[in-house]
Amino acid sequence: MALSTNNKRLFIARHGETVFNKAGRMQGMSAHTPLTWEGCVQATAMGRALAAHIDGSKNLSLYASPSGRTLQTLALITQQIGHDWHDHKVDNRLREIDIGDWEGRYYLDVAAEAGDFVDRENHLFNKTAPNGENYAQIVERMREWIGEQLFEDDMLIISHGMSARVLRGILCGVENLEGYNAPIAPSLSQGSMVMICDGSEELIISGDGSDEKV
Repeated sequence: MALSTNNKRLFIARHGETVFNKAGRMQGMSAHTPLTWEGCVQATAMGRALAAHIDGSKNLSLYASPSGRTLQTLALITQQIGHDWHDHKVDNRLREIDIGDWEGRYYLDVAAEAGDFVDRENHLFNKTAPNGENYAQIVERMREWIGEQLFEDDMLIISHGMSARVLRGILCGVENLEGYNAPIAPSLSQGSMVMICDGSEELIISGDGSDEKV
């Protein structure tokens, strides 16, 4: 069942491309990798797209995962919408999936050891990293975070590829994906933003330039 946001709009963004993304290295939360130039361009574009939707409104709460890449993305977005970056709230529950012992390693090296650990159809990890986190654990922390929100203002939420998909899935009432025990929304490229209001999702901007509706 989709969740009510009290008719408030939640703008949920995936951070821009990072140097680890570019190099094919895995990043959970310990590797605070900076955005590439392309990632900065994506973040700036998200800010401009968001500005057109909020039309100068100051009634926008800012939330972010505590990672360097999400905070850098937020800084570039806030420059475009006239909001103060310092007004944001960091919440560890918005962090990316914990990839444990795979943190910082190259995808190819992990695959050589663990086998094919990527579900290419669904763009998910089909194995849990040693000392890492599974998708059901992301659901638990995201539901806890959602349950604390009063939805008094529109919200901008900067998160990650995997965790944002779970957050969006919960908000939109997506059924659990078979084999993952979690409601997982469709994958979005880096530098993408959606708007969710009372369970309905709309694509604001796609980081790959396609801008197709979700």
